[in-house]
Amino acid sequence: ANHTTDMNVSHVFKCVGTCLQTPQLLNLFCAANMMNDSSNLVSCREDVAVIKFQGGEHCYYHGHVRGVQRSWAALSTCHGLQGMFSDGNFSYGIEPLHNISDQVSMQLKYSSISAFYIGLLKAVTPCIPLQVRRGPRTVQSETKYVELLVVNDYELFVQMRRSAPQTRNFAKAVVNMADAIYKEQLNTRIVLVAMETWSTQNMVSVGDDPLVTLRDFMKYRKENIKEKSDAAHLLSGRTFQSRSSGTAYIEGICTPARGGGVNEYGNVGPMAITLCQSLGQNLGMMWNKDRATAGDCKCPDPWLGCIMEDTGYYLPRKFSRCSVEEYIQFLQQGGGSCLFNKPNKLLDPPECGNGFVEQGEECDCGSQVDCSRVGGACCKKCTLTHDAMCSNGLCCSRCKQRGVICRDAVNGCDVPETCTGDSSKCPHNVHKLDGYMCNSGLGRCYGGRCKTRDAQCQALWGHNAADRMCYEKLNIEGTERGSCGQDSSHSWIQCNKQDVLCGFLLCTNITAKPRYGDLNGEITSLTIYHQNKYLDCRGGHAVLEDGTDLGYVEDGTPCGPNMMCLDHRCLPVTTFNLSSCPGSSSSHICSDHGTCSNEVKCICDADYTGKDCSVYDPIPDPQPPDGPEKYKGSQHI
Repeated sequence: ANHTTDMNVSHVFKCVGTCLQTPQLLNLFCAANMMNDSSNLVSCREDVAVIKFQGGEHCYYHGHVRGVQRSWAALSTCHGLQGMFSDGNFSYGIEPLHNISDQVSMQLKYSSISAFYIGLLKAVTPCIPLQVRRGPRTVQSETKYVELLVVNDYELFVQMRRSAPQTRNFAKAVVNMADAIYKEQLNTRIVLVAMETWSTQNMVSVGDDPLVTLRDFMKYRKENIKEKSDAAHLLSGRTFQSRSSGTAYIEGICTPARGGGVNEYGNVGPMAITLCQSLGQNLGMMWNKDRATAGDCKCPDPWLGCIMEDTGYYLPRKFSRCSVEEYIQFLQQGGGSCLFNKPNKLLDPPECGNGFVEQGEECDCGSQVDCSRVGGACCKKCTLTHDAMCSNGLCCSRCKQRGVICRDAVNGCDVPETCTGDSSKCPHNVHKLDGYMCNSGLGRCYGGRCKTRDAQCQALWGHNAADRMCYEKLNIEGTERGSCGQDSSHSWIQCNKQDVLCGFLLCTNITAKPRYGDLNGEITSLTIYHQNKYLDCRGGHAVLEDGTDLGYVEDGTPCGPNMMCLDHRCLPVTTFNLSSCPGSSSSHICSDHGTCSNEVKCICDADYTGKDCSVYDPIPDPQPPDGPEKYKGSQHI
């Protein structure tokens, strides 16, 4: 098979053995989620070689079996043929039979296709969904992008015969398969933006405990890796002593300290599923058993299972509907705001058909399949057709004018984005700066989400928060029943009186089992008689797989007038720099005509502009054009 200029290719596969009844013809399209790999950048950290990859050929494909509905394929041809495809009933794994030379060759001499006798789930598994508010359609319909940084440890480098190209291509094949799954089911792309390989020794200790490895890896990422990404994941060549094949911080996406995971070694298929699982945790998905309604979330098919099952199914293909609901709920509550920003800089050289407008291009609607869905009528070979001003983008359809909302706010802590009138692209997705009031003044915004003790109690236990008196009584004890956390020696810390509302989370009428996590220890239960009434005070340590204890009041939660919690301390809102935007003071924010965003920039109200929103610039009433638009310029799509 050869590369073609339109980045499409077909392959015919004959199985070695009797696993396929007839040859299968695959239609494949170049996956536009990969960095390039023509040049290797080698740097040294503490006399240890670290290889970073840039540049190269496009040899990663998504597609389907020709003429077969519900089929799919995710393959790479970089160093031999490897990946997976399905005919709608069975999934087939493809691995090179012999070691392929480091030199790239498009001619495959030996390959073996082994059939994994796994039925493909026909539809997303039904379950009783979470009762979540259906947000704007764009939350689900707008394509999301996870900008992923991959680090290959020394053990993986050894597994790949100490070959940097083989290590690189193995990791990219894993990401390619994970991207195919997320693209198909979640309208989310996994975009590989950076990669490094530890070619002489590990830069952090990679041991039996994946959680300890995760903590050390995330510290390394924060201190040593300068490339920006939404998540960083370690691909290891060893096996962890754990019930699962990897671990990641729950809801950690978009945060440098928690946006990451570690994944143990396996062939391309199993390791891609592990990556799907750990990325799913970053995106708010729980293991199905960790929910109170776990029985409704488990796949009824004992042969296949679902991706977020941890019962040892081999190569599951589908997310359960409950996992999808958790992801949607995470987005609707304000999590994952970075996912709506399309990567604006690729490591690939400019290439028509990758879906990104690059130097020398007026438009790029993607592969032939993508262009047939949207943008193809206005964009031909990355050039705008006659009279077209743009081909796609949230502001392109019907040429939305300045001030038209292109991305609604998902909650009271979000900011709606509006078209600028001179671009087809919806502006960068942002949310309100930490400290804004929300929920009718009962909560505070933190990380794009509205924080209250009531909401936290309802999410974890199903009931409201307990009275302040409960916090004052228990959190000054400094015991398992009430504290402000633990110190480095795991001793309980007594809360200062002003910090009691930022310590152990106390609720009313809670059940014996939390909705998320595993209960560690006993339920705290105390009844107080105060002001002629009995107060119910209950709490528990609900611990997630990543070690997070949900039994404490979250950062950003109000703890008094103009006060918020941070690290179990009650601090003035001024600590969160709400007045640091231009045109802001203790009494005015953005000249009273805008909102301060998490990027510390003013988002101006309609009819105002300028960095501090002080310039009155009313939006004119739209006028019908005198004639057809003739302008045909470069658009940032």
